[in-house]
Amino acid sequence: MADMTTFAGARDGERGEDWLDLREHLGRSYLAYSLSVVKGRAIPDVRDGLKPVQRRTLYAMHRLGLRADTDHKKSARVVGEVIGKYHPHGDQAAYDAMVRMAQDFTFRYPLVDGQGNFGSPDGDNAAAMRYTEARLTPFSDVLLGETDRGTVDFIDNYDGAEQEPEVLPARVPMALLNAQPGVAVGLATDVPSHNLREVGQAAVALYRNPDATTADLLEHIQGPDFPGGGQVCASREELAALYEKGRGSLTLRARWEVEKLAGGDWQVAVTELPPGSSAEQILAEIDALANPQPKKGKKDITSDQKAKKQAVLAQVGGMSNQAGQDTGPVRLVIEPKSKRQKPEELMGFLMGLTSLEVRQKVSLTFIDLDGRPKELALKEVLAGWTTFRREVVTRRSRARLEKVDNRIHILEGRRAVLLDIDAVIAIVRNAEDYAEAKAGVMEQFALTEAQADDVLAIPLGRLTRMDSIKVDQELSDLRGEKENLEHLLADHDAMTDKIVEELQADIATYGDDRRTLIEDSEPVAMEAPVMDEPVTVLLSRKGWFRARQGHGLDLTSVPHKDGDGPLAAVETRTTKSVVVLATNGRAYTVSANEAPGGRGYGTPLSSLVDLQGAGVAGMVIGDPGDRFLLATTTGYGFITTFGDLLGRTRNGKAVLKSLNGANVLPPLPLAAHGNQVATVSDSGHLAVFPAGEVKEMTSGKGVKLMELKEGEALARVDRVDEAGLTLPGKGGKTVTLSPEALKEYVRTRGSRGKQVPKEVVKSRL
Repeated sequence: MADMTTFAGARDGERGEDWLDLREHLGRSYLAYSLSVVKGRAIPDVRDGLKPVQRRTLYAMHRLGLRADTDHKKSARVVGEVIGKYHPHGDQAAYDAMVRMAQDFTFRYPLVDGQGNFGSPDGDNAAAMRYTEARLTPFSDVLLGETDRGTVDFIDNYDGAEQEPEVLPARVPMALLNAQPGVAVGLATDVPSHNLREVGQAAVALYRNPDATTADLLEHIQGPDFPGGGQVCASREELAALYEKGRGSLTLRARWEVEKLAGGDWQVAVTELPPGSSAEQILAEIDALANPQPKKGKKDITSDQKAKKQAVLAQVGGMSNQAGQDTGPVRLVIEPKSKRQKPEELMGFLMGLTSLEVRQKVSLTFIDLDGRPKELALKEVLAGWTTFRREVVTRRSRARLEKVDNRIHILEGRRAVLLDIDAVIAIVRNAEDYAEAKAGVMEQFALTEAQADDVLAIPLGRLTRMDSIKVDQELSDLRGEKENLEHLLADHDAMTDKIVEELQADIATYGDDRRTLIEDSEPVAMEAPVMDEPVTVLLSRKGWFRARQGHGLDLTSVPHKDGDGPLAAVETRTTKSVVVLATNGRAYTVSANEAPGGRGYGTPLSSLVDLQGAGVAGMVIGDPGDRFLLATTTGYGFITTFGDLLGRTRNGKAVLKSLNGANVLPPLPLAAHGNQVATVSDSGHLAVFPAGEVKEMTSGKGVKLMELKEGEALARVDRVDEAGLTLPGKGGKTVTLSPEALKEYVRTRGSRGKQVPKEVVKSRL
């Protein structure tokens, strides 16, 4: 077979000039593609907080003269400029970027002033670019105002015909101000928006103290500040950990108020929503809860859907979206079913089931100063901008100093000739041509070529005494400016003061009050209210799950499908949860209230949790500190608590690991103290030892409980009580070994044990 990594043009056994290693070539190509996507499209730059398409769109609008004080122009005109000169991609990508920068519900500080339909928080798309118009906002000046002042490098565009700025000279820390999600190859960024006043003051603090810690900076930054307000449910410690790592997640919640109505009635008005949520979306979610549809492949709705439907219908009397010009961008009214309800309970229930409360990831991933994508801590983000800003102001000052020097040079030449105008006129009148006049002026007044050109270009009307005074005044002003610029460039502290002064001015001009409330409160995860009633939960060997009301029931008449039978029954309450241990070693937490009642067979447990094709081994109930012995047929096991078995997801919790084909035994409940454990092999050997010899773990393979020979298996584990140990015997009978008889079986953990009496039947699994 030919080498699959060689170039197809090479003959077998030969590696000509066209030969290449396909694996190496693909690796290099994919890496190049990844970096291209990361740096060229998806990840914002820490210096100006923009992605390339956003930067190019803003610069194109700047070049078109679409300032905030000019008329709007067609969006299609802007998009054409962007893709024709700077961004060699589809027109929709450029238009989408412009639309996003114009949406005041997306950008905390919009950079584009859109006219026409630019979308809505309810998910409505913007109108086509031929129908909308745009210009820059006043705030965009913090990005574009210094572009033409020698502050940043310009690079060739995609075809070399134009020049574009490598980065915009941001006067404020834009990287943190506007939300910037993005997905690249192997990387993702999700930067929440923040408040300009807070971020600006944090940057000032970092300028004043470069050794400031994250905690120091958080004295100024409370946390994210979203365009639509809402609430962030987090403590200062949680926010500090997030900003220290540059990643984490936040619980975001809607804000609402209770409105009193006549007759003691009331309603809830939701006035602020988490980012990404909309009133129409929440109405649709509540409607879906009240009118559930069967899941794919199912004929009927699940018990969970039924329970939520009943809860919604029992609590929600009505709902409407009343947003408008008179009420504000968000006004979602929810009416209770009964005025006797508590507003907090109603909203807690809805927040747990709808987008009134969401969990948002945070990843402060940027292109850093070295050109590489990195996940940065808060201080690193601000330090990146402060370093960049110092470089920008330094370059701006040097560029201005060069212009001032050139202007002083020209004015000094003018001043010299204005003292003897007659001599200049005589030289010009007697010269044969311009070159001779220029040479004469340079020789007579010791001027440079640039000064001579300027003098000869002055109109006669400018050679007045008043103009001479103006030259002297301008020279004086420029020399003072030059002195200030030289001091600025030579003195680090003076440069810092200048940067801070300009930053404070922008904060005063564009800063505004915080919109999002930061409050240390627990996220709502409230399910439908459940009546606290006694219930007996049943689980069959084939995984059918059901319940019967009450305790102390006669379960002998409970029907089962052919080939099925009872596996476990636990007495609990409807407000509690049971844990089912599956044959794959995972523990699944199921609310007792989810178990269907009635006289049927129940519901398959697989409809409530993801068993991943596994069977069921047992079911337990308990308090968080109650202990259980978990074991497998390999003879290994460990002790864990009920609290460690509890999980929160349908996928369950991996508890018993490294099964390697072994079967899982039913969990064995243990008393708090003084337990003796009995292990029985399928060969009839019995060993008794203290439970204290078994290691307590949250998950794993465990320790050896019993020595087994090849081909043998651990058949059962039991707890020795005051009456001794009861084992299955012949003919369906049982055999009880008294505590005295059990003494000869006492061993240490991991022993093989002693053969049990012949009347005890081997309990093969």
